Formats: sequence, C-alpha cells, structure tokens
Amino acid sequence: MTRALGRLAICGLLAGLACAAPPRVRAPLEGPPEGASGWTDKPGWSGATWMAAAANPLATDAGAEILNAGGSAIDAAIAVQMVLTLVEPQSSGIGGGAFLLYWDGRSLVALDGRETAPAAATEALFLRDGVPMPTAEAIVGGRSVGAPGVLRMLAQAHRRYGLLPWARLFAPAIRLADDGFAISPRLARLVSANKALPSDPDARGHFFTADGRPKPVGTLLRNPALAEVLRRVASEGAEAFYTGDIAAAIAEKVRTHRTNPGLLTAADIAAYQPVEREPLCFDYHDARICGFPPPSSGTIAVAQILGALQSRDLKTMKPARVDAGHWRLSPDLVHVYAEAARLAFADRDAYVGDPAFVDVPVAGLIDAGYIRERAALVGDRSMGRALPGLPPGRARTASAAISLERPSTSHISIVDRFGNALSMTTTIEDEFGSRQMVRGFMLNNQLTDFSLAALTPDGTPVANRVQPGKRPRSSMTPLLVFDRGTGRLRMTLGSPGGSDIINYVGKVLIGTLDWGLDVQAAITLPNVGSRNGPTELEAGRVDTALGAALEARGHAVRYVAKTSGVQAIERTPTGWFAGADPRREGTARGDAVTSRQ
Repeated sequence: MTRALGRLAICGLLAGLACAAPPRVRAPLEGPPEGASGWTDKPGWSGATWMAAAANPLATDAGAEILNAGGSAIDAAIAVQMVLTLVEPQSSGIGGGAFLLYWDGRSLVALDGRETAPAAATEALFLRDGVPMPTAEAIVGGRSVGAPGVLRMLAQAHRRYGLLPWARLFAPAIRLADDGFAISPRLARLVSANKALPSDPDARGHFFTADGRPKPVGTLLRNPALAEVLRRVASEGAEAFYTGDIAAAIAEKVRTHRTNPGLLTAADIAAYQPVEREPLCFDYHDARICGFPPPSSGTIAVAQILGALQSRDLKTMKPARVDAGHWRLSPDLVHVYAEAARLAFADRDAYVGDPAFVDVPVAGLIDAGYIRERAALVGDRSMGRALPGLPPGRARTASAAISLERPSTSHISIVDRFGNALSMTTTIEDEFGSRQMVRGFMLNNQLTDFSLAALTPDGTPVANRVQPGKRPRSSMTPLLVFDRGTGRLRMTLGSPGGSDIINYVGKVLIGTLDWGLDVQAAITLPNVGSRNGPTELEAGRVDTALGAALEARGHAVRYVAKTSGVQAIERTPTGWFAGADPRREGTARGDAVTSRQ
C-alpha cells in the first residue's frame, strides 16, 4: 500500500511539473555526435553453418578466415577485434574495453572487460574550482583514460572457449599492419573532421601527411608500431600488454599530457581484471532476450521499454517501406516508444552504476508490476521529461545525473559451426578516444562515462560518480535472443552509439519480433526515440509530417543524424542471415554466402 501511494505521488508530480508540455518549436538539424559518413544500401548476407558480422569489411574477413579454419566464435572475435584496432581506430581497440556475451550451446556467460578508474582517482577528477570541466577539455588528454580491459577479457574467454592457438588469431591484423590497408571513406572523413587528433604527435604522424593534411581515402596506411605490439601479445600472451614496457608507455603518455595529465599508472594497468557476471534476461512475446547487467544500463532500459509496450498492439503500427532507406512511421508508434524510453532513461540515470560500488535495484527495475505502473504514465500527450520511479527494493527515489557517454563504439556478432555464438560491444568511448596514441593504438577516454559531478544540486551522491577502481556506467547492449519454448538461439545483435544504443537495439527487436522483418530490414528502419529529453528523429530518414504530428502531441522534436552501427545475425530455416547497418561500413560473411536481394 505504501509503495502504491508513493507511485501515485510520483505520477502526480510527473503530471504536474516534470511532464509539462515542452514548447512546440521545430528544433534545427543537428550534426551527429560521431560523424556520419553516408548511407550504403545493404542486401544482407546468408550462411549455412557460420557467420561473422563486423563494422569493417577487413575485420569481417578476418573473422571469416578464422571460422573457415575451424575456429570458435571467440577465436573469430579476437581476430576481428585486433583488425578493428587497426582499421577502425576511431571506435574501438586494445586501448579500450568491451562487454562479451557468449553462448556455448548449453550455457550463457557475460564477461565484463570494462575499463576501471585509477586507484588515485577521486570524485573531484573532473571538477575545476568545484565546477565540472567542459566536455572537450575533460575528454582530450590523459585525465579521461581508464585501465584498458578488452585484451585480458578476451584472453580469459580464449582459455575457456578457444579452439585455435592464441597466436594464430593475431595473424590477420599483423599482416594488415605490416602490409598496409587502404584508408576507408569513413575513417578519412572522421580524421579530417577531428580537430583534437593532430594535437598528439603520434596520432599526427600516423593519420596526417608531413604538411599536416589528413591522409586521403585510398592511402595505404601501415602501422609497424601496432604490428610489433600485436606480435608481442601473440607470442607472450595478454600479460605482455598489462606489464612491462607497453603498460609503462601507456602510463607515461597519460601522466605527461601537456595540458590535461591523468592519474593512470602502470600498477593500475597490471592490476586490471575482467569480471564474470550473471547475464540479465527478460521475456518479450515468444522470445527470451538476454544481455548485460550493471554496470551496463542497456538491458535494463530495453526491458523497461519493451515491457511498457508489450500490452500495446504494435502490429497495427507497422511502418510502410517507401524505398530502401526510408520508411513511413506511425506517429502513434513513435509517441508511445519515445514516452516509454523517457521513463527508462529516467531510471537509468538515477539508479545504475558499478554494482561493486552501487546497490542497483535490478530486480525491481525490471519487475513486471513496476513496469506496468510506469507504463500507465504514458498518455495522449508527451510528458516532456520523466522523473525516476520507485522500484521495489528501493526505499526512496534516487537523484539523477547524466554522464557524457559518447558513441564511438563497435559491435561484433558471430555464430560458429559448433553451436557457439557471441555478441560483443567494444569501445574506446569518444571518437578516437582521448586522442592519445601509444605504439599504434588509441587510448580510451572511458572515465568521462562517469558523471562529471559527484553530487546533485541537493547534495545527493550520484550513483555513477567517479571512485577509485570503479567501472563507469555504460549503455552498451550486446544481446542474444532465444526462443522461449525451445531455448534455441534465434538472434545475436548490438550496436555502437553511446546512450542511443538502447534505442537502436530496441528498434531492431520490435522490427523483428513484432513486425516479422528480417534483421537487415529492421536495421534500416529510421532511428527514433528519446533519452528523456527531446524526441529525436533521424534527419533525412523521416518525413516532416511525423515531426508535426508529434509536436501536436506536445513533443519537442529534434532532427539528428543518428549514426547507428547495428550488426545482427538471425537463424533461418536454412542456416543464418546477417544484416549490417547502412549508416556505417559493416559487412557480414558466412560459409556458402549468397547475397539476398
């Protein structure tokens, strides 16, 4: 009874203050937080027994090479990640972290390779005279760099699930680093647009010509420094990265930055350990959807959004395809989705953090009764901005604080011939991370995924504040989808995109599970939603009538270039079918591949 009264009080507050209708003004077009690089229609790819999907064709080829040689899904993922370090340095690499969800045909495991804050970090890390630093100043330099986690996490996974020798998995990346690869249009565009990248001498020497111009598309780019690091790790194991001269070089770079030095030490790097976590699963229609628990907020938020929509007949809101890249979306659909997302993001910002430091009410946040009560707040008009709720197990509402969480990330989906599958989202956080290059790879800026302020204006500690050894909250949402009746794997998917990842994967799940679209078609659907602010519509992919209809319901509409990068693989009667996002350079390959029109 007390909990019900508390909920009524929250609803009243939402209806009165927090949900006041925003001004009905059409927001101007915005540039994407990570640069867009055009749209390329993709048909999807089929395979008989194995499939690899990654964000760059060269990385996809590396995964296919390993799978074709009899490697497991984890073997292929290691090869893919090493190549991505080389060819997609703006998004991920061995200087960053990752979440890995792995299915061995019998059981599911979640391996957390998220970066950690230095032992010397304090809640005041990003404060200057008591005020949070400007975003760009916080990101660029050594202050934002956390202890990298991806290599130790992959080494742990390989010990358990690898079939091919560790050293064999590095061969494709070493070969490409030695011989060179042609700079892709996306990499060339992002290098050219990044104003902070030339400030680092190593990055300037790698990505720019002697006269300071960005190297153009098609330039053969070699990386002998990275080739040497990869040779060391291939022959000596991941410890070659975490101890000795490589770790010392990372720490030296971080601590001696000219304008923004950081606190990371070689001891912090040596002490890093991945964490095995219990996967978080929920039901939606006839599917069992499994993903990552905290410090990821992604699975909780997706569960809340889909749970709030499950009672609605979304089939009647199925969009109509206009052409390969455009769909006509129902205003009813976007309205209810955006409102459900507001509620989920309000809870995310208030409650989720590293579970080693924060008591996250996970069970309460995905409790069916709690989600129904939250869903009842969705009315005919936009609530504008939602407040966090009071989930079971929490005596009082938390205070929200928002982290930067930039969207430079990558996603890998793989299934192998042995019945194993993985979904792995990997990141260095912002575009080119901290803009610091060490021995051919970029260092992350993951610490700016923490809230820059430790306290809210009312003095309440923020769940996602900086603390020594802590892992920052993430929105990375690698997912594996199973059939509820048979337990059989149906799909693996995920996306880059910062906090927008939640809306990107939610869209694909609705497209496939509610509307029966294949994964490639579902990926091409326009990206829409809310992160508890404006209702965001993908610029150039929706008609203006949709925005006008939403404004009439009280939405503050903003048109944004939503550069998702979904990779997904689904089971078919004859094998597997994969899709890759037309907004980025991703592809897929399988055995006996046939292109599907």
